Amino acid sequence: MTEFILASSSPRRKELLEQLGLNFEIIPSDIDEVLKGNTPGDMVKGLALEKATSVSKKVPEGKIIIGADTIVCIDGIIMGKPADEDDAYIMLKRLSGRVHEVYTGLALINTFKGEILNDYECTEVFINELTDEEIENYIKLREPMDKAGAYAIQGKGSLIVKRIKGCYYNVVGLPLGKLREMLLKWDIDLLKIGV
Repeated sequence: MTEFILASSSPRRKELLEQLGLNFEIIPSDIDEVLKGNTPGDMVKGLALEKATSVSKKVPEGKIIIGADTIVCIDGIIMGKPADEDDAYIMLKRLSGRVHEVYTGLALINTFKGEILNDYECTEVFINELTDEEIENYIKLREPMDKAGAYAIQGKGSLIVKRIKGCYYNVVGLPLGKLREMLLKWDIDLLKIGV
């Protein structure tokens, strides 16, 4: 059975892999998360690869390491996790009534083949027009504080999302369809795991 390592401490990514019935362990990367690259796609691909590479140096052969990084982008501005409540307010105000993109970079390192796959997914998210009171109430829930773009589509943040165009799981933080597509290049089919 293929064993996976998730190079992330994200509870959302953990839940998604558990949902697939994967046999995996979590070893968070210890890199400084600095975005580099000319496009949002290049930035998240690069950071996902750095995370996976850092963890690959700590594990024995025979594992597949999954690294991921997610950002929110609007008007060419990259939004990571808010620094504080004021920052969350600014982010949500900017997203209000508009469409933005969520990018997740995905890096897979196959330690027994010595091969690397690196790609990204992009999803458009349309946010409802929000009043100041709605933004403040959402921030009081504390949900925005550890999420890129200051909202969680799988939580109460779902109430501010009008619609999406693309992969829902990408917005959560791990594009499962893209993950399967990449693993198929190594003849690993997630649909067959557990069968």
